[in-house]
Amino acid sequence: MKRNNRTKNVFLKDAAGRFFRHKVAMVSSCILILEILAILLLPVVMDLDPFSSHPGQFAAAPSDEFVFGTDDVGRDVFSRIIYGGRVSLTVGFAAAIISALLGVPLGLLAGFYDGVVRGVIMRLVDIFMSFPSLVIQLVLVTVLGASARSLMLVLGFLGWTGYTRLVYSKVLSVKEEVYVEAARSTGATDFTQMVKYILPNSMAPVFVTFSFAVAGNILAESGLSFLGLGVQLPTPTWGNMIRDAQTLSTLMYRPWMWIPAGIVLVVTVVCINFVGDGLRAALDPKIKI
Repeated sequence: MKRNNRTKNVFLKDAAGRFFRHKVAMVSSCILILEILAILLLPVVMDLDPFSSHPGQFAAAPSDEFVFGTDDVGRDVFSRIIYGGRVSLTVGFAAAIISALLGVPLGLLAGFYDGVVRGVIMRLVDIFMSFPSLVIQLVLVTVLGASARSLMLVLGFLGWTGYTRLVYSKVLSVKEEVYVEAARSTGATDFTQMVKYILPNSMAPVFVTFSFAVAGNILAESGLSFLGLGVQLPTPTWGNMIRDAQTLSTLMYRPWMWIPAGIVLVVTVVCINFVGDGLRAALDPKIKI
């Protein structure tokens, strides 16, 4: 067991070194950290207000007072982007966490146990993956009501299948390793084998999937908000700010109302995906950096 722990520590140290050598992933990580710090600190430091309307400043172009201008009811676009980032990132991370909490244990059970348990879980996976996700999202959000909480629950509930299939395939190989056989021969219970030996050695690809899931959830929230079925105004998100571009006059003559939110959304999603690529390269020694 001590040898296994030493091997694990060497692997983690090597993985960390490989990730730090992945220049694109490191730059993306720095951008994301700065973005999160700005979202958390700027509202306090700058006393930002995303909800107040400024009389006489309706759809005002960028200026010294309003860096990104104002929207059609006089609200500061910069403040709304910062606060919108809080909502969009919270939905993205919370939904990914919910999916992982559902999918990882189910994949662990399906991989460890044969027979009925595996059959039922994997058939559920097949059923959930056979439905078009966008249609189910639209139906569930309509039923539950359009809000950030509803989006977290819906996206989290519909995203567990990827984790389950991933963990299931990993557990099938890990449970045949020598250290698991040794634990089994010493009388370790099924729960101990799964939690102490199998799960920790099956989690590496889950972190990669988690990063891509966060990006996918942010895009899903933006898409639903753009359609008017996500977070409702006046609460800002990047998606419902881009929704202003649906009108031709705003699209053509007031680009400051939607382009900054679109740029921030694209940069965030691309950086998260690059971090996911870095994690994948770091955790797979076969990939050259």
